[in-house]
Amino acid sequence: MGAILTGKVTGITKFGAFVTMAPGKSGLVHISEITSSYVSDIREHLTEGQEVTVKVIGVDQSGRMNLSIKAATSEPAGEQRCKPQKRPAETPAEPSFEDKLKRFMQDSDSKMSGMKQYTDKKGARRRGR
Repeated sequence: MGAILTGKVTGITKFGAFVTMAPGKSGLVHISEITSSYVSDIREHLTEGQEVTVKVIGVDQSGRMNLSIKAATSEPAGEQRCKPQKRPAETPAEPSFEDKLKRFMQDSDSKMSGMKQYTDKKGARRRGR
């Protein structure tokens, strides 16, 4: 993880772009990892056959690579950014919109599954009478 590679865009979908780095090595750049600004249409930023620089930001259990173009372009290749140390008096950084949205979706899914279980139990009691 963290490797910066060059590859070609081999496919574009509504949720991201597939990039092949070498024969047998490919990954997905999610729509949120293309640029730091909002992307409504991937084709406005990428085309099939285009050569791009990507950073490996994750590998799932199936061995599929999660890639990022914005992370690869934000820091120069071969150079690690030094993160400033937090001072005790500083307030924590505001979470990004993507982080807030991800948290909301997780909470929502959890609440919905709890409500479904409750209504299923309630319905089973009524049917049993």
